[in-house]
Amino acid sequence: MHYAVVQLSGNSVRFVAASEESGEATTASESSAESTKDPSKPGPIVPELKEIYWGAGSFVVFAILMRLVLYPRLKRGMQARYDGIRTAHETADAERAKARAEVAEYEAQLASIKAEASRKVEAARASIEAERTDAIAKLNARLTEQRSAAAAQVEAARSAAASQIREAVSDVAGRAGELATGKRPSPEVVSRVVQEVMSK
Repeated sequence: MHYAVVQLSGNSVRFVAASEESGEATTASESSAESTKDPSKPGPIVPELKEIYWGAGSFVVFAILMRLVLYPRLKRGMQARYDGIRTAHETADAERAKARAEVAEYEAQLASIKAEASRKVEAARASIEAERTDAIAKLNARLTEQRSAAAAQVEAARSAAASQIREAVSDVAGRAGELATGKRPSPEVVSRVVQEVMSK
C-alpha cells in the first residue's frame, strides 16, 4: 500500500511517498521560496541583453526616422500653416485698406455732390428771386399806370361833376337870391360866389 506525506519545515514544502510494505520513503517534488533559489539565474523583472539591444535599436531607428522624415514634414506643415495665416492677415489688411479707400472716395464724391446740389439750389434761388423781383417791378409799374389812369379818370369825373355841381349850385343860388330879394342876381355875381364857396 502506498500513501503520501506532506512535511512542512520553515519555508519549504516536501511531499514524501511511503510504502507500508517496504517502509521506504521517496521525495516526489520539492518547492521552496527564497531559500532554494539559484543565484546564477536572473530575476523575472531583470531584462535580458537582447531586449536592451532591441529597445535601443528601435529608439535609434525611431529617432532617425523622426529627424529625417517626420520632423521635416511637421515643420513644412507648420510653416505652410504659418504662411497661410500670414497671407490671410495680409489679404485682410489689404481688403481693409481698400475698403477704407473706397469709403473715403465715396465720402469725397458725396461731399462733391452735396456741394454741386447746394450750388444749383443757390443758383435756382437767385434765379427765382430775380424773376420775383422782375415780376414785382412789372406789377408795380402796371399798378402805377392803372393808378394814374384811375386818378385821371377820377379827376376827369370830378371836373365834370364839379361843373355840373357849379351849374346846379348857380341855379339854386340864383333862385334863392331871387326868392330872397325878389330880384334875380346877375350870373357873374352868382358864378363868383359859387366859385369862392367851392374853392373853400
